[in-house]
Amino acid sequence: MGKVSELGSEMGVPIIRSLVAWTLIFLLPVSLLGQTGSAILHSQGGVWVNGNESPDASAVFVGDVIETKPGFSATLTLDGTSVSIQPESIGKLEANLLTLDHGSVAVATSKGFRVKVNCILVVPVLNEWTQYEVTDVNGTVRVAAKKGDVRVEHEERVAKELPEKAPTESEHSRGEIVREGQQSSNDESVVCGPPRPTTPGTALNPKLIAAGAGGAAVLLWLLLHGGGSKSPVSNWQP
Repeated sequence: MGKVSELGSEMGVPIIRSLVAWTLIFLLPVSLLGQTGSAILHSQGGVWVNGNESPDASAVFVGDVIETKPGFSATLTLDGTSVSIQPESIGKLEANLLTLDHGSVAVATSKGFRVKVNCILVVPVLNEWTQYEVTDVNGTVRVAAKKGDVRVEHEERVAKELPEKAPTESEHSRGEIVREGQQSSNDESVVCGPPRPTTPGTALNPKLIAAGAGGAAVLLWLLLHGGGSKSPVSNWQP
């Protein structure tokens, strides 16, 4: 019985996420996905969400961490945006933003969806159909603009080899423009400072896993109960 209970608990989160995903697909129009802070993740195996293996279609929410294993990729779909997550990548979904820990993503968006790598932020210049790629491998961040222009912003700079006149805040935030058909390359350690201390799997914070599982259960409860004013109480604590 102990083994059966343990197996059931391990299977619980993927099953809940699968149910939520299909509920979202059939009950919510794509235009509402962004408003609910959720997205649909499509894959064919080899993809994990908050440390749990994901089914072929899974609901993901703001704060969820997505990891693709070698040889496997995934597609994240939300309002006006599609994000192709390449093999061996780890990213965290945030509000209209994907924080890329490492790996590569290809973004197609009409809603200004952004990608952040450490202190480097990639932003479409216009809220028009824009396609771009961001790769973070071996400490080098490469940005390629496929359709439309993107801006590469540096949220902070290393205080070394500064010019005689440091850039003003407006100059600093404007960043560089990567035009359609062009690409740029940034050394992460030079732009953002010393490398962040990381070990395999550090992006999969246990608190994020618990929060993601709790969010899926709450949304499923709301959908099944008509979105009433009361909601189940989560016993998860940060």
